[in-house]
Amino acid sequence: MKNGTNAKKLVIIGLMGALSGVLMLFKFPIPFMPPFMEFDFSGLVEIIGGFVLGPGAAVMIILVKLLVKLALMGTNTMFTGEVSNFLVSCAYVLPAAWIYRHHKSKKAGEAGMAIGSITCALVAVATNLLIIFPFYVNLMGMTMEQIISMCGAVNPLMKNTLTLALFGIVPFNLIKCGVNSLVTVLVYKRISKAIKGFMN
Repeated sequence: MKNGTNAKKLVIIGLMGALSGVLMLFKFPIPFMPPFMEFDFSGLVEIIGGFVLGPGAAVMIILVKLLVKLALMGTNTMFTGEVSNFLVSCAYVLPAAWIYRHHKSKKAGEAGMAIGSITCALVAVATNLLIIFPFYVNLMGMTMEQIISMCGAVNPLMKNTLTLALFGIVPFNLIKCGVNSLVTVLVYKRISKAIKGFMN
């Protein structure tokens, strides 16, 4: 019975990862945010998977998502975008899934998502400054001044690296995580019942 349950769990992880990867195709910019950042609902699948199946499964879902994304779209950032996405996704999902796993309640889930959203925003600042921006500067021939100018064109508050982080990277990720968290609260009960029903 245990082997059957594990096999079903792997099937769910694969399906959720594939769905998350497909959702990455349907992305769109948010007004006044950095133009190279686009919103998608892939985090919704990851957070639900983390709540139902646990933190380890959430990491596997994220990995499958990125493999599907690479298969469908390839990479135009020499995998730096995918590495950044993995780190930022884990920063959002893992704290929430860990907290919910140890305190199974709606309040714990909401608190976990709030903590995960803040962690995600902070990690996003680090990954952009240490991974994404250096890629564009060193390998694409851009300068930080050009990147900041591009961002300042959509939001004049972004005038330097600090304001780009404060008024661009942080709010974008808080909005993205906040929306995914809100939708999770609305749909989690139904979806989790369906997944648990399949598992059992």
